[in-house]
Amino acid sequence: MPTLLLRLAAPMQSWGTTSRFDERDSQLEPSKSGVLGLVCAALGRDRSEAVDDLALLKMGVRVDREGLLMRDYQTATGVVSAAGKVDLGRTVISPRYYLADAAFLVGLEGADRNLLERIHDALRAPVWPLALGRKAFPPGEPVWLEAGVRDEGLRETLLAWPRLAPPLWEHRGEPLRFVLEHESEGAVRLDQPVAPFAERRFGPRYIASESINVPL
Repeated sequence: MPTLLLRLAAPMQSWGTTSRFDERDSQLEPSKSGVLGLVCAALGRDRSEAVDDLALLKMGVRVDREGLLMRDYQTATGVVSAAGKVDLGRTVISPRYYLADAAFLVGLEGADRNLLERIHDALRAPVWPLALGRKAFPPGEPVWLEAGVRDEGLRETLLAWPRLAPPLWEHRGEPLRFVLEHESEGAVRLDQPVAPFAERRFGPRYIASESINVPL
């Protein structure tokens, strides 16, 4: 099946999947919900619209440069209390995690090539601004890749594409992490959209990881 490639590289990006209450987490690679949210922004698809066609796409990630997991100290006032009321006199600490200087090659595989072509065109001229996990984190390089829609399958395409960025000094000479969505085996991620994004409902999916060598 055909595959669409995206470049996700920036000074800061965040891909939370288990955030609750005041703390905002980040995985070490892009989440499926975050990537599909970016695709919706490019297409101009409202949060209340269905994403069933996008959720069917199989996702894979090649980690071309590991990001440094950082913690941002933030506070918030006027938060909603457990009773459902806004307390203007209450201040809470809200730590926010993010990845610094990461670079990812993301692939989306699907049977509908026309859908992949539409997404590819939209990434070049997005309807709404694109963000890498949070609105404050814009892409540092274009997400759109020339000739980014390939006839090969997801795994073959991710393995063959030239490396996007050199590694950090401490990771030089090491193989790259390769994370591929799997039907029934691997680690569980709770980032599979099962409803419009406005409803904030996500189900589990499996991912399998391995190490690969990709020359610079």
